Amino acid sequence: MATPPPPTMEGGPPQPPGTDMTGICFRDQLWLNTFPLDRNLVFDYFALSPFYDWTCNNEQLRMRSVHPLDLSQLSKMTGTEYMLSEVMEPHLFVIRKQKRDSPDKVTPMLAYYILDGSIYQAPQLCNVFAARIGRALYYIQKAFTTAASKLEKIGYAGSVDSENETASVESKSVKEIIDVKEVKRVDHLLASLQRKLPPAPPPPPFPEGYIPPPTAENEKGTETQEASESQAPSVDPIIDQGPAKRMKF
Repeated sequence: MATPPPPTMEGGPPQPPGTDMTGICFRDQLWLNTFPLDRNLVFDYFALSPFYDWTCNNEQLRMRSVHPLDLSQLSKMTGTEYMLSEVMEPHLFVIRKQKRDSPDKVTPMLAYYILDGSIYQAPQLCNVFAARIGRALYYIQKAFTTAASKLEKIGYAGSVDSENETASVESKSVKEIIDVKEVKRVDHLLASLQRKLPPAPPPPPFPEGYIPPPTAENEKGTETQEASESQAPSVDPIIDQGPAKRMKF
């Protein structure tokens, strides 16, 4: 059975297997419309993608008309091979590329996953950590830059406010000094005018029969007078009149 030539992707020649191909995706809609995507045919579909290494042990099994994922046959071989590690038919299939040194010793190399008919290369863990750390550092640096700019604005506003407060305090103190001087000046003018003017004439007398309205002092005086009148005399009006005055004939 002749080995078919490796497939090519539109837009350029196929890349050598094992390189970083996380930025590309493969999908053959014609094959998906013709065959069902299950665990028996998923490797044939994967072999159409540029991720497939035609020098692997699975390809040798295909050439011998043996199922390419037969573990009993792969364990007897050494070299690069593909293994179906996770299956969630018909949506998700995970294929692991590994190097077999003995029936019991394998070294994982890369991983690929088929999601709803589209094939992707899974990124390595170190690349994932590097990307996440780089993104976190970017946002941390952006946060510090934003905070620094806001602190600069707050500091500038604070300095402006302090300058405004100092200026307002100085203006208030100057205004208070000016107000005191003005008050003293007005008092001096009023005193000089009072000295120049003649004394005020006495008030005119009240007309006859005028009864002034009662005031607090008048009420106090009236109460005092009533209290003195209401007190009993201390002497007897008959006995203490002195010697009797008799009429002389």
